[in-house]
Amino acid sequence: MIDPKPTASHFINGEYVEDKLGKAIDVIYPATGHVIAQVHAATSQIIEAALAASKKAQPAWAALTGTARGRILRRAADIMRERNRELSELETFDTGKPLQETLVADATSAADALEYFGGIAGSLTGEHVQFGDDFIYTIREPLGVCVGLGAWNYPTQIAAWKGAPALACGNSMVFKPSETTPLCALKVAEILHEAGLPAGLYNVVQGLGDVGASLVTDPRVDKVSLTGSLSTGRKVYAAAAEGMRHVTMELGGKSPLIIFDDANLEDAVSGAILANFYSSGQICSNGTRVFVQTGIKAAFLARLTARVGSAILGDPMDEATNFGPMVSEHQCKTVEGFIAKGIAEGAKLICGGERLDKPGYWLTPAIFSDVKDDMIIAREEIFGPVISILEFKEEAEVLTRANATEYGLAAGVFTQNLPRAHRMVKSLEAGTCYINTYNDAPVEAPFGGVKMSGVGRENSKAAINHYSQLKSVYVRMSELEAPY
Repeated sequence: MIDPKPTASHFINGEYVEDKLGKAIDVIYPATGHVIAQVHAATSQIIEAALAASKKAQPAWAALTGTARGRILRRAADIMRERNRELSELETFDTGKPLQETLVADATSAADALEYFGGIAGSLTGEHVQFGDDFIYTIREPLGVCVGLGAWNYPTQIAAWKGAPALACGNSMVFKPSETTPLCALKVAEILHEAGLPAGLYNVVQGLGDVGASLVTDPRVDKVSLTGSLSTGRKVYAAAAEGMRHVTMELGGKSPLIIFDDANLEDAVSGAILANFYSSGQICSNGTRVFVQTGIKAAFLARLTARVGSAILGDPMDEATNFGPMVSEHQCKTVEGFIAKGIAEGAKLICGGERLDKPGYWLTPAIFSDVKDDMIIAREEIFGPVISILEFKEEAEVLTRANATEYGLAAGVFTQNLPRAHRMVKSLEAGTCYINTYNDAPVEAPFGGVKMSGVGRENSKAAINHYSQLKSVYVRMSELEAPY
């Protein structure tokens, strides 16, 4: 089993770097509550070293062909797959997610991103536009120095989802992981360097919000990409706007999952489980408002309760375990607070929502029925294993209710009536939609939200537009006239 203790706190200019003058940050294993490692927040000297290295290394990287850049990213993907188990164990130490889950959903997703963007790097070209005898051509150029700010729920994946398109386009990156899960991004940087990435192009620094603020506001930074909460996103977006920096904001959600009477019951229950209890409910796109049509509600609740009752809460390193702890004591208490509010407002707690009497941050999956649209648990993002079941009768009704939120990250529909499914997703106000499935996130598909759930897109060819810019060149082939 991998030793979770990192070589050093930061990875800068191709090597591990330590500076113990920075604030100590304990790394706590959520399954036990024990401190398993420690890193130090970046000092001003560490931040300067990372930004200076990024600024210096980027021009030579941009001057390489896209094919040459892509070759390194693809090699990194191969290394990551070879080390999937140890990277998955580290992700489990970092987040508490069961190894059964991390083996197939974390480092594998990061490797997919590196492979995908490595594969298309050589195709990132401009275009030629004939304009009579004259012509126009465009040049796709990198932005420069990019800053990535990660969330704690998918530390390996997010480090690669931001780094892969940035590097493919010829940028450099300084990545700051969440202080709650600081370990995995260091391994991503190490693997990239081992694969041949020149020093200085992917740097990792640790820290809290003050470190992030220093990065976002530095004049050398050209792009900021954040995965986080709406409250954090507002602050980062405003700070980035001061310097007219490019931004991608992947923020929170309160997504609707709509289940019609004609849905396949087992598939619909599977979708609800994936949309609410995978990663112990700590996924931004989760469909936490589950609208169930009247005719299927009783059967749906009975089957959901039975299947959730079979979840195995145990040692996350045991591959039989399929439900893990919350990431931290703070998050656990936050979710307990929402459960208490749900009960106080009159929602019916069918099962779960109990804190286990054992070390770590264990909370059993909670199912609420009889939830009303104006209840707090139906309006605010909980980010934990809490599902809210709301009843509906008609298509038009549920569409209006589903869209009645400031968020717009994701939405899902379960029905065997495909014309209705396509009609629904066309009208749902969400950037990422699902039909008869939920939370699939292949790198080939754009991912991102609308309304308060963010701006920009991650993954797919769409991400290239957020890590590059176009220069237009007009070429005149005839004499040029002027009025005088």
